[in-house]
Amino acid sequence: MSGIPEFATDLLAFLPQWAQAVVWYGVVALILFISVILCMAFLTLAERRVIGSIQARIGPNRVGPFGLLQPFADVLKLMLKEIIIPASSNKYLFLTAPLLALIPALCTWAVVPLWPGFTVSNINAGLLYILALTSTGVYGVILAGWATNSKYAFLGAMRAAAQMVAYEIAMGFALVGVVMAAGSLNLGEIIEAQRGGSFSYFFWPLLPLFVVYFISGIAETNRAPFDVVEGESEIVAGFHVEYSGMAFAVFFVAEYVNMILISALTSVFFFGGWLSPFDGYPLPGFLAWLAAPHFGWLALKVVFFLFCFLWFRATFPRYRYDQIMRLGWKVFIPVTLVWITLEGVLVYYRVGPWAGLE
Repeated sequence: MSGIPEFATDLLAFLPQWAQAVVWYGVVALILFISVILCMAFLTLAERRVIGSIQARIGPNRVGPFGLLQPFADVLKLMLKEIIIPASSNKYLFLTAPLLALIPALCTWAVVPLWPGFTVSNINAGLLYILALTSTGVYGVILAGWATNSKYAFLGAMRAAAQMVAYEIAMGFALVGVVMAAGSLNLGEIIEAQRGGSFSYFFWPLLPLFVVYFISGIAETNRAPFDVVEGESEIVAGFHVEYSGMAFAVFFVAEYVNMILISALTSVFFFGGWLSPFDGYPLPGFLAWLAAPHFGWLALKVVFFLFCFLWFRATFPRYRYDQIMRLGWKVFIPVTLVWITLEGVLVYYRVGPWAGLE
């Protein structure tokens, strides 16, 4: 989205230009924020229903039709619970840490293209912006463990930080391959570089980087089977062991918002974002609408990857911590470096998908 749309300019004509920009982008940010939070709320319901189905259980079905009001009941319960702050903790950092985990995940949506022509902030260095913000989430985890003044929480925070840093490096290297393939750091241009149907997606030439990126995203969000930082059998509940009420809920929200974000970014970087998989295909007239790019295609891809998050949680046992660190440092990082080198050779000699480059 470049500038303020004409209809918004007409509605806000009584305001000076700078105030129009503040009001417009404020409203857009608020709508996007509410939409993401609502998606996160219903993702918790979907998780319990999907995992219940996989494990031959029912899942929530009492609060509202089909259990649709269960997320709101959970929010009400958490709002009514007391926030207990340990007497020996650093109270300011104790309450700030959950926000440091959540705010970067929400701010990252500012550069994600949701449909053709719409991005809250269409900046050329959008991918660098994403890397910078997603890397700051680790500070909330570290501060939560340190500010609590509890050895259990601090040990959990250190384990979480080590895991997040290890997989953050692998994710960064995987995105280098995407930049090389697209020739741009702008997320909209990365999507446009994948035009031509499903076989033009970066998923095909960058398959190892896709696998590394998505699995690293699961580890980055501390989701099963990489959730050892809060493994109840090992270390109580990890870095947020002393949190309760809405303070704990903010960490909970951050985890699910990050799940949606990783799914959206995976769709953008490797599966064409809002592009149709039938783009460029000779479809009959009554099916021509299937080739049109729109938000629905991005939503379908995001839903698929979110289902993978839930599927993995219900399927795989929790890994040992040494196995997780070995996978990040000794497998994923070497794989990404080797594939980036191979991709660089192919790009230089114009081989394969890069044969038509100028």
